[in-house]
Amino acid sequence: MATTSSMFMYSLTIQPPTSVTQAILGQFAGTKEQQIVTASGSRLTIHRPDPTQGKVSTILSQDVFGIIRTLAAFRLAGSNKDFIIIGSDSGRITIIEYVPAQNGFNRLHLETFGKSGIRRVIPGQYLAVDPKGRACLIASAEKNKLVYVLNRNAQAELTISSPLEAHKPQTLVFALVGLDVGYENPIFAVLEVDYTECDQDPTGQAFEEVEKSLVYYELDLGLNHVVRKWSDPVDRTASMLLQVPGGTDGPSGVLVCGLDNVTYRHSNQDAFRVPIPRRRGVTENPERKRCITAGVMHRMRGAFFFLLQSEDGDLFKVTIDMIEDDSGQPTGEVKKLKIKYFDTVPIASNLCILKSGFLFVASETGNHHFYQFEKLGDDDNEAEYDSDSFPADPTEPYTPVYFHPRPSENVNLVESIDSMNPQLDCKVANLTDEDAPQIYSICGSGARSSFRTLKHGLEVNDIVDSELPSVPAAVWTTKITRNDEFDAYIVLSFDNGTLVLSIGETVEEVTDTGFLSSASTLAVQQLGEDALIQVHPKGIRHIRADRRVNEWPVPQHRSIVAATTNERQVAVALSSGEIVYFEMDSDGSLAEYDEKREMSGTVTCLSLGEVPEGRVRSQFLAVGCDDSTVRILSLDPDSTLENKSVQALTSAPSALSIMAMPDSTSGGSTLYLHIGLYSGVYLRTVLDEITGELSDTRTRFLGPKPAKLFRVSVKGEPAVLALSSRSWLGYSDPQTKNFMLTPLSYVPLEWGSNFSSEQCTEGMVGIQGQNLRIFSIEKLGSNLLQESIPLTYTPRKFVRHPEHPLFYTVESENNTLSIATKEQLLNDKAVVNADGVRLPPDEFGYPRAQGHWASCIHVVDPVTAKATLQQIDLTDNEAATTMAAVSFASQSDETFLVVGTGKDVTVSPRSSSAGFIYIYRFLEDGKELEFIHKTKTEQPPSALLAFQGRLVAGIGTELRIYDLGLKQLLRKCQAQVVPNLIVGLQTQGSRIIVSDVQESIIYVVYKQQENRLIPFVDDVVARWTTCTTMVDYETVAGGDKFGNLWLLRCPQKASEEADEDGSGAHLVHERQYLQGAPNRLALMCHFFPQDIPTSMQKTQLVAGGRDVLVWTGLQGTLGILVPFVSREDVDFFQTLEQHLRGEEAPLAGRDHLIYRSYYVPVKGMIDGDLCERYSLLANDKKQMIAGELDRSVREIERKISDMRTRVAY
Repeated sequence: MATTSSMFMYSLTIQPPTSVTQAILGQFAGTKEQQIVTASGSRLTIHRPDPTQGKVSTILSQDVFGIIRTLAAFRLAGSNKDFIIIGSDSGRITIIEYVPAQNGFNRLHLETFGKSGIRRVIPGQYLAVDPKGRACLIASAEKNKLVYVLNRNAQAELTISSPLEAHKPQTLVFALVGLDVGYENPIFAVLEVDYTECDQDPTGQAFEEVEKSLVYYELDLGLNHVVRKWSDPVDRTASMLLQVPGGTDGPSGVLVCGLDNVTYRHSNQDAFRVPIPRRRGVTENPERKRCITAGVMHRMRGAFFFLLQSEDGDLFKVTIDMIEDDSGQPTGEVKKLKIKYFDTVPIASNLCILKSGFLFVASETGNHHFYQFEKLGDDDNEAEYDSDSFPADPTEPYTPVYFHPRPSENVNLVESIDSMNPQLDCKVANLTDEDAPQIYSICGSGARSSFRTLKHGLEVNDIVDSELPSVPAAVWTTKITRNDEFDAYIVLSFDNGTLVLSIGETVEEVTDTGFLSSASTLAVQQLGEDALIQVHPKGIRHIRADRRVNEWPVPQHRSIVAATTNERQVAVALSSGEIVYFEMDSDGSLAEYDEKREMSGTVTCLSLGEVPEGRVRSQFLAVGCDDSTVRILSLDPDSTLENKSVQALTSAPSALSIMAMPDSTSGGSTLYLHIGLYSGVYLRTVLDEITGELSDTRTRFLGPKPAKLFRVSVKGEPAVLALSSRSWLGYSDPQTKNFMLTPLSYVPLEWGSNFSSEQCTEGMVGIQGQNLRIFSIEKLGSNLLQESIPLTYTPRKFVRHPEHPLFYTVESENNTLSIATKEQLLNDKAVVNADGVRLPPDEFGYPRAQGHWASCIHVVDPVTAKATLQQIDLTDNEAATTMAAVSFASQSDETFLVVGTGKDVTVSPRSSSAGFIYIYRFLEDGKELEFIHKTKTEQPPSALLAFQGRLVAGIGTELRIYDLGLKQLLRKCQAQVVPNLIVGLQTQGSRIIVSDVQESIIYVVYKQQENRLIPFVDDVVARWTTCTTMVDYETVAGGDKFGNLWLLRCPQKASEEADEDGSGAHLVHERQYLQGAPNRLALMCHFFPQDIPTSMQKTQLVAGGRDVLVWTGLQGTLGILVPFVSREDVDFFQTLEQHLRGEEAPLAGRDHLIYRSYYVPVKGMIDGDLCERYSLLANDKKQMIAGELDRSVREIERKISDMRTRVAY
């Protein structure tokens, strides 16, 4: 990377892509349990389906820094663990295994066979494995196929042979699958087209006659080479192959799925063909043919079936009947093929059937679904069609068959997994007046599209919410004896007394516990084996198991102001500034240490750590005083209450907690001191277990209220509940063991404590005002919460109301019947009942119709109503393309909603009969829209923007300025500024930044005097722009459709010249440079994030954070670019990134630097996702890199975590 760049950005992913391109099933952990492995862009994720709860949880997600094209699972004969083969863009075949002990992927083999990148003749596009795990075939889209033989050596390790070639030039591959042949020589079935003759025939006759063939390639294990064994022509529309079980289970062979038909083929059997049933209904076109887009084969004991999915989402069950011999046993010869309608689920990129009776649907768009099988559709009255009634020859015609779609009967949805794919636009705004802004985005397609609100927070499961007689000050829970599994009492402290509730089937008040009820309580603890302790302002009550009470009274004229306890020790601070320390004797009584320790100021808080395993006491006592210090005192018998260390703070501490927590740096557990300040700041420092020194302090601002800290446990690990104006949880990330501090999506609490009972084994109890709340936290994996509002069609753009918390979306759906046409068909008198059934479109999709558009405008309220408030449908085959909120100076700055539409739009090649610009007025604070008028344009407007009290519109290649008239918009000025099509507009001052669909961006200046638009700077590279935003007056950040992010800057001199007063004649007459504008933009930064950016904006994500660039990707990615402030940080991260490229090489074998420079060399960007993998390295590697950087491991981890926590989540 050129280190001379004057600008550096740090790229981070906040939410990885959620679209699943490939999903495979297998026993990857080596246990009986099945896992699902999915590929999303460059991320490999392993999920654990839980059949008892019907949930899918993520175990591990790793970025492989390469594009994953194919995945396959295989297992060697006799083993019980599946390995994963990855076909990627690295030109190498990768075999990895999942290691449950380290919760990581381990690479076993990496074999190079070609160049990197996704190329036509480099294998990696198709991958198939022999069902017995003896070989795999990896193929390219054209010409090349390689077979690798898989085996194990004497040490029982997996081995891979050198590749065997099965190349055939001038051959295109459409599909590839391994045949089930038992233990015969492995055979692979391929759909191929040989285009040799088409290439040489200029008339096009050969292309019309070209045949698609099903070819068998056999790997001869004895001779160790591959032969082309059998070839036969199949239906020309065939696009998919599915393996049919062989050996003892079935007839072997393949199912060939083509347009409107499914055929069974095998080299030694006849062909059998069935049609794909079409939907019957008044809104359906009876002539429309379906094709199969996804399928899965499932074996059961002695039987098997296929589920095939058409492009409408309908699932069909396909079975094969075999000829039986005299004793009733199947012979392996096929009798007939049968197909019937099964159910309808979302259109899937992959289907997986689990042995536990679940179906995982990796949806193409929208949420992924996890279904449970209710039944297998054997005994229903659906019509079944078999191959006896249909000719096997693909050229012969037949009568189509139909079915009536119906709500699901055979599968039942148990979980919907959030997915924001495709994500089409996004805005960051703080509409709820919280301390951090929320992210609003539009995503999905068709009837499964949605408007989503994302908030930073953990999901909280509310269990109990009950009102108390008055407002409590604090709450504790306690067991009665040390060995109790669950808590027995909830102790509530009020200003003038204490209330004790017992925990059982119900929660009720008890009075005979020995607790003093007439005074408020400062601490409650189960002490020793079976005693309880209560600290109140006037003393300490020690309640023995036999209800004897020992009371330690406070010296006269003093009271206790702070207390801390653990199961063997008690320390209290008196109002005089003295600290009194007690330790438990061998007989179970509390012994006071002889000397009191005087502190310099008033003590505000104390903390004792838990007693470590196998010890009799906690080593340290932390004392916080109002002189803004924390002191660590020793509790060693030789040096009791002696000062060990001191830390100065920015404000007085309000809470302290010493806890041991898992730590990524040491790999084990580390003692931490958590500090909460009156200013609402939270600090976490490492407490040395031997010397008591404090080091490595990390800070975070929680909110304006004083911070309180409580020790809780979540998922069996210790965690800290931090309460300020919001409730936060500090915990170790389950995957990386990094410390995370995340707000809870919950009411603000005043006090908290752990809670454990039979009904809720791991929960928390808290106080909110006058209410007692019991809750638990189930998921620690995702820290972004989503709320979803369904939309009608695919959303295209959305804008926010300038004052009120409302959004407006434009949605349009191509090749879909509009509402008016649909209603007209359904209300036709001649409709038979069954044909006129109205099906919910979010499950069944909309009725398709070539050339038709359905489109609407929505008013969305994501804050109060959390629903759409108004829907305006567009008529006359119009489709909404873009929108903007514009305040017109001529209408005394009233804001109007401007919507651009196109009539009879054809997407490719681009054409339309007309375009319109609609004007709507906001009514009732924006909750309703009133149509004012519309203006016809030659082409649909593709970009709209408010500009100096008028409207600027991009219509085709022209940029126009409109003002609002009574009957229509009035054209004020226009200029042709781009060569192809305007797709985006941004503005500051009198400067307009225009994006062209394929020629990057152009800076245009508007000269008021002359009423002219003059382009003055354009770009050197033809970028296919998808989104842009202005970073400052000179700089623009943007993304293109190949998945690049870039920052471009206008030369200072050109910028100043453009803004000079006057008519702009000097700009018009300046010499053009290479048929473009007189000046060129300079590239500042460039990066390849591997997702197509769809929106970009400059904003803050956390309270008090710096400005960052937030971008969203089509596959559901949320990413940020953080500017570096100091050169020193840049050098540090550059060196760290270089070391990690060598030490933590990408899993799939792609070179990280080349991957991030896919189209243009990476410039001015540091990959934060790679830097964050530092904490997952082995300790020796961490130490080595730290030595090279001349820093400690902790320092490096702190710098990496600060880059993220200061600006984002």
